[in-house]
Amino acid sequence: MEALNHRVNTYVDSWMGPRDPRVRGWLLLDNYIPTFAFTVMYLLIVWMGPKYMKNRQPYSCRALLVPYNLGLTLLSLYMFYELVMSVYQGGYNFYCQNTHSGGEADNRMMNVLWWYYFSKLIEFMDTFFFILRKNNHQISFLHVYHHATMLSIWWFVMNWVPCGHSYFGATFNSFIHVLMYSYYGLSAVPAIRPYLWWKKYITQGQLVQFVLTMFQTSCAVVWPCAFPMGWLYFQITYMITLILLFSNFYMKTYKRHAGSRKTDYSNGSINGHTNGVTSNEKVKYRKPRAD
Repeated sequence: MEALNHRVNTYVDSWMGPRDPRVRGWLLLDNYIPTFAFTVMYLLIVWMGPKYMKNRQPYSCRALLVPYNLGLTLLSLYMFYELVMSVYQGGYNFYCQNTHSGGEADNRMMNVLWWYYFSKLIEFMDTFFFILRKNNHQISFLHVYHHATMLSIWWFVMNWVPCGHSYFGATFNSFIHVLMYSYYGLSAVPAIRPYLWWKKYITQGQLVQFVLTMFQTSCAVVWPCAFPMGWLYFQITYMITLILLFSNFYMKTYKRHAGSRKTDYSNGSINGHTNGVTSNEKVKYRKPRAD
């Protein structure tokens, strides 16, 4: 495993330059092995979990869903606030911002982006909940792809470009997650479900997020500022994959079945999660969640 960590570091160093020394010693960042191991464990649970639950009764998990989603809502709100304030404090440039020009704001940015990285580990629970609830149809390729890649991607971000131009996608995503996890938490309360109206717009917001992130990343290619080009090209490519996958999900969910679909207030009808209703509740149409 140490050999794997050395090879990863050597390869990325040759692509993006040396690691940022400002994050040395931070939890989980010095060594790629824990992040890699968590991702492998996640994929193993995704594979083995439904097999384990096949002949067992689904768990409700309702007592956990409200505090879990509330916690992620508050964490996302904290991250959004800190990211916006860091951008304001450092006078970050929308078109291109390198990683050593924001002064103290860069340190503030790195701290909140570490929490953003760590939140991707917490969000593995999204998948585990609907495995326990036997909502296996919600485990789409998009859902697993997005969850399994984000933790590793942000490990690399934190080690090589932990501030500067990396801010935009995380800021927009944190705002979307405030809306998304608040929806999931509220949908776990049956009396509130009929009043929830914004799930469709969350998916639209995610698509806007990916398009704007790709545009903002492309600006740094056109007007460079010493931010590593390798990361910019990777970010653009990754955003294209998400735009294609989320667009396909959106068309299948909100267009093709628009005439016949019943309203679904499950915590997951947005893009692949189902944390709001149990599998025993009578919902005639279940839409897969993407992330």
